[in-house]
Amino acid sequence: MKPFDTSRRRLLTSAVSGTALASLGVPTLVRAQAVKLRVGYWPVAAGLPFFAAVDKGYFKEAGVEVEPLKFAGAQQVMEAMLSGRCDGSANGTGSANLAIGEIAQPGLFKIFATNPSNAQHVLEEFLLPKDSPVKNFADLKGKRVASGPGIQNVTLAKTILERAGAGAAAIAVTELPIGQHVASLAAGQVDAVYTLEPTGTVGRLNATTRVLEAGVVAHYILGDPMAPWHGGAASVTTEFIKKNPAETKKYIAAYARGVELVRTKPDEARKFMKGYTAIEGPLANEVPLASYMLYNEFKPSDVAYFQKFYDLFADKGIFEKKVSVEPLMFKG
Repeated sequence: MKPFDTSRRRLLTSAVSGTALASLGVPTLVRAQAVKLRVGYWPVAAGLPFFAAVDKGYFKEAGVEVEPLKFAGAQQVMEAMLSGRCDGSANGTGSANLAIGEIAQPGLFKIFATNPSNAQHVLEEFLLPKDSPVKNFADLKGKRVASGPGIQNVTLAKTILERAGAGAAAIAVTELPIGQHVASLAAGQVDAVYTLEPTGTVGRLNATTRVLEAGVVAHYILGDPMAPWHGGAASVTTEFIKKNPAETKKYIAAYARGVELVRTKPDEARKFMKGYTAIEGPLANEVPLASYMLYNEFKPSDVAYFQKFYDLFADKGIFEKKVSVEPLMFKG
């Protein structure tokens, strides 16, 4: 018997490829070498385009392997990007938190989508117990106020209280996990909270809280209740972009499909919050949805409002230096 010809074996092996190997359950060389994009997300409603794109298979159809990584807060997402454990962020990740990462490591990332909110597209609000006697922000002087965790939430809460007439200097804002806001108000542990949706919707549905004012960042920080507050952003690290330019473009195009689904079929998109957030069932149908803006949709006025938001943190000494928005935007 002739010994098996190794060159013939290689030829036969190469012939059994693609569909044939897939049908046998054997990964091809291409699949074994597929680039994986690790995306950090915070379990909030603003991440909906990303959640939808994952579950609808948009990334898979684009030929990009995406690994969703859940974090307790926006700061943890940014820290993971800094340490190289994460290649980008989903919408809902605090833009100010990302900027702190930029200061720590200049050129860390590029933003390709934001989730602007205002009085119409509600993300943030001040809540009160349902029967609170408080009628305006001035009535919160001397009261116990809480906010969501992280430097972005605390800074915004204090500044809004100051500018809306409560005098933030006399109010200590306590950090409190957002999932505890409604219960803390109902139990009388705090008098007001600066919070993010779906907290207000949860409180309304169980008849324990009421809204003092929504869209407060646009009103008191940007100066116009209808101005776009770019408080959260989807991004990709510059390192990933440089190493994988083709995959980056495919990923962003697939992500844009998720944005389009939320824009055009919001009722269908809402169901994709399940599994990524605590929002499901009747709550998923009630929670307000953020707006979304892709990198190629930004107008000069949008950049200006985004910059005004960043400038607040520089003015307050939270940023050790000014962060310019324009260089952080993905250019396509």
